[in-house]
Formats: sequence, C-alpha cells, structure tokens
Amino acid sequence: MNTMQPIEQGSLSARTYISLREALIAGNFRPGERLLMQDLAQRLGTSVTPVREACFRLISEQALELRSGRFVTVPELSRSRYWQVRLIRIALEGLAAELAVEHVSEADIERLVEIHRDFVSGETSGDAERARRANREFHFGVYRLSKMDMLIAQIESLWVSMGPILNVYYQQAENDYIGAAEHETLIEAFKARDKKAARKAIERDIVRGGMNLLRYFDEHDATAKRS
Repeated sequence: MNTMQPIEQGSLSARTYISLREALIAGNFRPGERLLMQDLAQRLGTSVTPVREACFRLISEQALELRSGRFVTVPELSRSRYWQVRLIRIALEGLAAELAVEHVSEADIERLVEIHRDFVSGETSGDAERARRANREFHFGVYRLSKMDMLIAQIESLWVSMGPILNVYYQQAENDYIGAAEHETLIEAFKARDKKAARKAIERDIVRGGMNLLRYFDEHDATAKRS
C-alpha cells in the first residue's frame, strides 16, 4: 500500500483501476483488509468518484468485495478460494510456458537466469518484497514469451487474486520451498526446447509453493477447533 503513487490527470477511472490492480498484484494488501475509498483517494491524489468506479470494476472481477458505500475489502483467504485460483493458474500458466518454448531466445533465457538469481537472493535474505517482485517478474517474463495477449491478460487477472495470497505466503506461512528449484527446471526446459517439460515445471512450481499455504490452512483449522 505504501508503494502506491499519486496518479496524473487524464482518464482518472482507468488510471485508478490500474494503480489499485497493480497494488493487489504486488501483494500490498492483506486478505480481509478493509480499504476506505476516501483513504485510497487521498493516497492516489484524486477524488472518491474514480476510486469508487475502479473498485466496482475490481469487484466485478472478484478481486474486491463490497461491504458498504464507504469501503471495500480484500477477499478473505480461504482454502476454497485458494484451490480455485491454483487450479486455473496451473491450466493457464502451464499453457503459457509451453507456448513460450516456441519463442524463447538465448537472450531471454539469460534474462530469466538473472531474475531468478535476484529472486533467490530475496528469499534467502528474508527480503519478502524483493522476492515477490522478482518472482512476478520471472513468471511474467515467461508468460509474455507465449505471444498471446488474451492468455496473458487472463493470467494477470488471476494474479490480482494471487497477490494478497502471496502476502500471507511470505509473511505468515512457513516456507520450505526456498529458491523455487522449478524455476531452474523451467530454464533447462527452455534450453532444451522441451514444451512438455516447460509446462510441467510451471505446474510443479505452483503446486510446491502451495504446499506451504495448505499447511497454513491446516494449522488455522486446528487452532479454530481448539478454541
């Protein structure tokens, strides 16, 4: 939330939507967090009207939930919501990785290697913001290589919902998937021009990362039963 910048004049509703959407993808909001429209307007340097319009657009995309005329909330993190996001991500992101094999160049591979190193540095040093940023840059660096704008747009929409989930992943869930080894497997698949291996690497990356969240759900369920 602190990284949100005031927006310039122009198409205020569109700019506000993009800014809020980006903040969600970046994991700047927590699941269940209440967002006052007046507060968002002040942070963005605009009036409440474009904020309200942007929020309603995000509500229609199931990225936010309407609670009153004054505020919206980020959807709570539930096992059901996570499973839905994960299932669709596996299908779409696996397809994007497979298609990327047809277009990836040696320069693209070198760039992905650099981004992955930055990601590993962020995770091993405990810099969650750096790790989230590099992880997103790596994944979308892969997906853009699919050269399918409609597919990329659908994946971006999923990451609007995934951003707050990753906030929990890095801040609260115990992480034993440090370094995302499947990123390296994907890079090797690109070098070998192996579509099947590329798809499987992304699918395994999503599944392996999600194991920490499933344990998080189990722990919270157990705590709730004891209380």
